[in-house]
Amino acid sequence: MKKIIYLGSAERIEKPVYGKGNRRNDYGLGFYCTDKYPLAGEWAVSKESDGYINIYELDFHGLKILNLNSRQYSALHWLTILLENRRFNIADEMPNEARDYLLKTFNIPYRDYDVIIGYRADDSYFSFAQDFINGTISYEKLIKALKLGKLGEQIVLISQKAFSHLKYLGSDTALSREYYISKIIRDSNARDEYRASRIMPRVKGELYITQILDEEIKPNDPRL
Repeated sequence: MKKIIYLGSAERIEKPVYGKGNRRNDYGLGFYCTDKYPLAGEWAVSKESDGYINIYELDFHGLKILNLNSRQYSALHWLTILLENRRFNIADEMPNEARDYLLKTFNIPYRDYDVIIGYRADDSYFSFAQDFINGTISYEKLIKALKLGKLGEQIVLISQKAFSHLKYLGSDTALSREYYISKIIRDSNARDEYRASRIMPRVKGELYITQILDEEIKPNDPRL
């Protein structure tokens, strides 16, 4: 199967280089793309600067794919990978215990794969994850929060083999005046909806990180 994917950036990237990038990204070092053209435009621009939507064809044949949004995984698997790569603001001892438990129980050997598909933890989404780990919101609210803003999935190439399956098709200019406002609106709407959900009273039966720890909940638990 072949798929068209996009990378929003400040420059044209005709030959992506394996091993470059930020090791503190969601899934570690990798080439972070989307299959949504408008989202790539939003990622490409800043308030003052235009950017580029780089267009590629990715041939999935022969690649080992980890789809974190498939039924066999829960949001806790996604969160555990984030805990391994991103810097979390841990409030006290309980979140430290939560971090250790999730890393032990929901760990996936994700570095054995060529491509990872999963949520994109931009600033607002990352704050949702931090709230959950600090016990502020329930697992159910975390799931709902991840769907806010319609950021969709990101497609991340993490192996040299995956890079060899990538074909550059060209680049389009992403205009700041067109994409920056939609970027701000999308993020603002997600934050507003999330703030509204946070002030709602606790729903009986919702799952919090403290309960996950107390009951030593495992990946096959039907509540996840």
